[in-house]
Amino acid sequence: MLTLGIETSCDDTAAAVLEDGLIRANVISSQDMIHTRFGGIVPELASRRHMESITVVTREALDQARVSLNDIDLIAVTQGPGLIGSLLVGFSYAKALAFTLNKPFVGVDHMSGHLLSTFLEKDKPSFPFIALIVSGGTTALYYAKSYHEFSLLGRTRDDAAGEAFDKVARLLNLGYPGGPLVSSRAEKGNSSSLSLPRAWLNENSLDFSFSGLKTSVLNYCNNCKASQRHIPVEDLCAAFEQAVIEVLVEKTILAARSSDIDNVVIGGGVSANKRLRSLMSQRCLEEGKKLYLPAPTNCTDNAAMIAFSGLKQFERGIQGSLSEDVFSRSNLGQ
Repeated sequence: MLTLGIETSCDDTAAAVLEDGLIRANVISSQDMIHTRFGGIVPELASRRHMESITVVTREALDQARVSLNDIDLIAVTQGPGLIGSLLVGFSYAKALAFTLNKPFVGVDHMSGHLLSTFLEKDKPSFPFIALIVSGGTTALYYAKSYHEFSLLGRTRDDAAGEAFDKVARLLNLGYPGGPLVSSRAEKGNSSSLSLPRAWLNENSLDFSFSGLKTSVLNYCNNCKASQRHIPVEDLCAAFEQAVIEVLVEKTILAARSSDIDNVVIGGGVSANKRLRSLMSQRCLEEGKKLYLPAPTNCTDNAAMIAFSGLKQFERGIQGSLSEDVFSRSNLGQ
């Protein structure tokens, strides 16, 4: 069973080929160089580059897998959530291929792709599990009962964790994308030299909030400027990163403990963060939980996870319709 996956939810154009759920090719074309000068993603530019790249990236994936379009049995494509203009490029392209080749296609919720991304690894989780999905657009906790059954346990009430990283990087003039740049500076800093708040919210709450933390960083920078003091960028990055990660980890552990679940999964772009992976591993070990981590290349938006999720839907008898449209927000698990 050969599945072609297509992903264009935000600013990366991706295509992948899976054979019976195993990766044969996984190609990603990044747009970082385009959006860096603007300090963030420009939707119109993102959708235009998707239009320029989608055919090239798809052909590259097919070439790497040494197959042709006629060999493909199923086309899986991100249907949402994401930037509407970007989603339309990939979704329309996939529907056109399906119609022309007379192949079935499946629209995939991007969140389900991240939830199932660890199944692309050799060490696969068993159901049920608790999943933390953390990226530039989403920070949420899910209870996964099967390949198709997910329950939303908690989500961010304001900024996503990755979004907070980007905004802090912008405050400190570090560049874009902010996550890797903040983490790189944090490795050289002392996280205990500065005190930043943790938003735990109500007792036993599984929701997140990072806007207050971002504001605290802004206030600290403004105070330093007002008093003509040097801003300790490395220490500030380390303290900020630690504040974000502690909340992510402890709420995930709380969800696993309260649900009496032994398996924990993390996914999304921020799950590639070394400090997050290290602290989550440590806490899961202390709590007797088994942690499953996607490879760093499978953390960010990619088409392999979309292909896998689409394959599982197809095996359940679900197929897409040419009349379907994309969506900007996910209702997965609600």
